[in-house]
Order: sequence, then C-alpha cells, then structure tokens
Amino acid sequence: MMTRPRIITVANQKGGVGKTTTAINLATALAAIGEQVLIVDLDPQGNASTGLGIDRRDRAVSSYDVLTGDITLEDAAVATAVPGLSIVPSTLDLLGVEMEIAGAPDRVLRLRNAVRASSERVGKYSYVLIDCPPSLNLLTLNSMAAADSVLVPLQCEFFALEGLSQLLETVEQVRGSINPDLVIQGIVMTMYDGRNNLANQVVEDVRAHMGEKVYDTIIPRNVRVSEAPSHGKPAILYDLKCSGSQAYLQLASEVIRQERKLKAA
Repeated sequence: MMTRPRIITVANQKGGVGKTTTAINLATALAAIGEQVLIVDLDPQGNASTGLGIDRRDRAVSSYDVLTGDITLEDAAVATAVPGLSIVPSTLDLLGVEMEIAGAPDRVLRLRNAVRASSERVGKYSYVLIDCPPSLNLLTLNSMAAADSVLVPLQCEFFALEGLSQLLETVEQVRGSINPDLVIQGIVMTMYDGRNNLANQVVEDVRAHMGEKVYDTIIPRNVRVSEAPSHGKPAILYDLKCSGSQAYLQLASEVIRQERKLKAA
C-alpha cells in the first residue's frame, strides 16, 4: 500500500503576505531534511513556479491540465534545482479553468481526486504543498478540499485579524460541506519588523486570538528573501545565512515537530 502524503495548502485571500515565499521556502527546507516534496502551483500568476526557476517557456503542462483531467499529477510534475523537490507549475490558463469546470459535479474535488489517484499509483511524495491564489475562489476551494490542513501566512499589519477571520470562515464552510477533516495547520507571522510598534501589537493580538495555532517562528522582513525569486531560487538556496532563510528553517522544524506529535497521538 502506498503512503499518502501530508497535504498542506498555503492560503490567504490577501495578496502580498508572503504566501508563495512561505510555500517555496518551507518546501525547500522539508526537502533539505530528506522529505520528498511536491508543490502544486494553483496561482495563475505562477510565482511559485518562477521562484523555483521554472521558465514560462518550459511549462508545457501545468496544474490547469491536472484540473481539466488531461494529465495526471505525477506527469505534470517537474524537478526543480532542489533535490527532493518537484513542482506542478502554473500557467495563465488557470484563469479560465473556473468557467471550464463550473458545470462539473466534481468541480471542487478535481485536485483531491488527482492527488489521491497519484498517491495510489506512485506514492512518491511525503508532503504536497499547494500554493493558492490570493482570493477565495474555485481554485482555493479545490486546494482546501484536497488538503489535510491550511497554513496561513499573516502579514504583521493593521488589518491582519480582519482578513484572518474571513479565511477561517471559509475553512469552516469547507469543513461543513466537502472536507470535514480539514484543520488549521498553523499561522505564521510574516514581514515582521521589530522596530515597528504596530508589528509587535499585531503579533500579540493574533496570539491572543489564536493561541497555540500561531507558530513561535516569526518571519522577518528581509531584503535577501525578496531578492531570491528574481534569481529563480528559494531564499534558503540564495542566501542560507540571512535572517529570513534561518527563520524558514526554524519554521520547517516546527512543522516537523507538529507532524510527529500528530502521528504519535
């Protein structure tokens, strides 16, 4: 019997919160400790694909083809420069997929069915991370239907809690209708600037509301992390020693410890 991967969707309906950066650096850190990891890029902008060095001209097949049922998940996956890390890239075709599959009775289950079928055939991956678009649409619902858990990157800014409550409502709706086992994996505070009093207040507020669901690791605002995608590399490969890369390695350690506790329970 093939091992089913742990499926984590990285989601926030707000753009610019470090969602894709978190997905690719967490995936890289997991691969670095020996896990076989797959990223599914479900964002039409394709930033996760670009950030892992997959040129747009090399995306002959993509997550669009997986959702339309034209290709299997494993056949859409391409290797990255990171050993143990593959990605199902994204193309702008995803912008039209919602209309194409809107009438299908399984429209929100397309990704879940593809991941499960792939696991039964090849059972290659221990983790699948899904990078969602910055909106609560059919693509995001597909990712939540497929996932075991949702990891939420949250920017240290004034309206952070407002956006979080909207996302939590969506998770509850998905739990009530299509995926009763979906849980919040955790909330990671991103783009933190310790010199900013507001940032410290936001972290305190989120911890007060969400308690243990908030990771101890906080991702700092960091120039090297911002530069890395333009070089087609995760920050961890671009500059391992920068504060942002070190924070993502710590986050990966927290995620692994969390997983071990779940397995032991």
